[in-house]
Amino acid sequence: MTEEPSRRIQVDLTGQTAIVTGASRGIGKAIALELGKAGAQVACVARNQEKLQATADQIQEAGGTAAVYLCDVTDSETVTQVIDTVIDTWGQLDILVNNAGITRDTLIPRMSDEDWDSVLAANLRSVFLFTRTASMPMMRKRSGRIINISSVSGLMGNPGQANYSASKAGIIGMTQTVARELASRKVTVNAICPGFIATEMTDALGPAVQEEVKKRVPARRLGQAKEVADAVLYLASQSAAYITGQVLTVDGGLTA
Repeated sequence: MTEEPSRRIQVDLTGQTAIVTGASRGIGKAIALELGKAGAQVACVARNQEKLQATADQIQEAGGTAAVYLCDVTDSETVTQVIDTVIDTWGQLDILVNNAGITRDTLIPRMSDEDWDSVLAANLRSVFLFTRTASMPMMRKRSGRIINISSVSGLMGNPGQANYSASKAGIIGMTQTVARELASRKVTVNAICPGFIATEMTDALGPAVQEEVKKRVPARRLGQAKEVADAVLYLASQSAAYITGQVLTVDGGLTA
C-alpha cells in the first residue's frame, strides 16, 4: 500500500499584507514563509539584516512578495515607523504576527534585573507596542487578524524560565483582553502556544536532553516550525473569523 501524501492546510491570502516579528529564524521564519506562499505580502521584521534578507529572498524565490524591516521591537517610535511604512508601501495591514522573543534562562536566585527586564521587553512589551499601533488601522477598516506567539511555558511554567514564563503568560492575558476590546470591529486576536519545536533553540539543548524532552511529549517527537505556521495560517484565514480570544496549543499533547 502506498503511503498517502501529506496534506497541508490551504489558505488563500492573496492581496493581504502581513507583518511578522522575529522573522529572521525559527518559528518566525517558518510563519513568514508560509504566509508568503499563501499569497500575503510579508513584512519581515527583526534586527539581523542578513538573516531577514534570507527569509525575504526565500519568499520571493517561491513567487511571493516580501520586504525587510530592521526594528528594535521594544522601541515605541521605531515600531510605529515600521507599521506606518508598511501601510504606506502596501496600502493596508491585515495580519500581525507577534513572534519576536528571547530567552535569558537561569534560576530565580541568580536572575539579574537585566535578565528579567530584557526578556519582558522583547517578549511582552513588543506585543503591546505592535498591537497598539496596528489595532488602529485594523479597526478603521473593520477587519484584521492579530496572532500572538506565546508558549506552553506561559501555561505551565518551566524551571529556569521565570522571566520567559512570565512574559508568555502575560501575552495570553493580553490576548484575551484585547480580543474583547476589538471584537466589535471584526478584528480577531488569538494566541498560539508552541511546545518543544525543532529550532535553533532546541538544537542548543543537545541530543541527550532532546531525547528526554521527547519522553515527556505524548507524541514522542519535537514539533516542526511549519506545524506552528499552519496554525497561524488557519487563524489568519476567513475560516477563523468567529474565533477570537483563544489559546491554541501546538505541543504534541504536552499540556493535555
